[in-house]
Amino acid sequence: MAMLGQASGGFTESSSALRLLHVGIRNTVGVLTTDAFTQTNPVTATIAAPTSAGFDSSVLGVLSGSVAFTRGANEIGGPDGQGGAVGAPTSGLKELGVFINTAAGNDFENQPAVASDKGPYVSGQGTYANSLFETACAAGAFAVGYSAGDDLFASLNGYLITGGDANVVAANDFYRQANAVLMGILKMPADTVQNEIVYDQRI
Repeated sequence: MAMLGQASGGFTESSSALRLLHVGIRNTVGVLTTDAFTQTNPVTATIAAPTSAGFDSSVLGVLSGSVAFTRGANEIGGPDGQGGAVGAPTSGLKELGVFINTAAGNDFENQPAVASDKGPYVSGQGTYANSLFETACAAGAFAVGYSAGDDLFASLNGYLITGGDANVVAANDFYRQANAVLMGILKMPADTVQNEIVYDQRI
């Protein structure tokens, strides 16, 4: 089912995976880490690469719609690849919000993050649509199903993942395992009409 009021190609032709419906805080406090421009996607092979519309494995660095983490003194970035079964996460690393844009930018567009070393992310509540989310989990790479009312968390890859699917296990799929921060509440799962999840952010 599509959201009310949609028309034409509109948002489906955007270069951003995150669509701001009712924005909370557009946060630019902090500078991007070096690997915010160079990390591979997905970050870890523990979870299969998503097949969601917002995912492109050829793009390096943090992606639009991915989770922003603290990564040191006034630094932000993606996950360090050590957030779950792989090993212990970097000290002081915690979920902050969701990146608005892809750090590396897009061809034929301005590249503000490269120029300013800033990566705007949304924090402080709000309602968003996001086409970047996990479609498989670590345990046997089962497909992940989303339902309205699911809790959303950061995965090992730093993408949103449901806490409501029985195949998803916090210890194997969530960044920081049982210490994962609640990122949002799912309002509308993706379907064949609208390939993005809609959620109320809780961070």
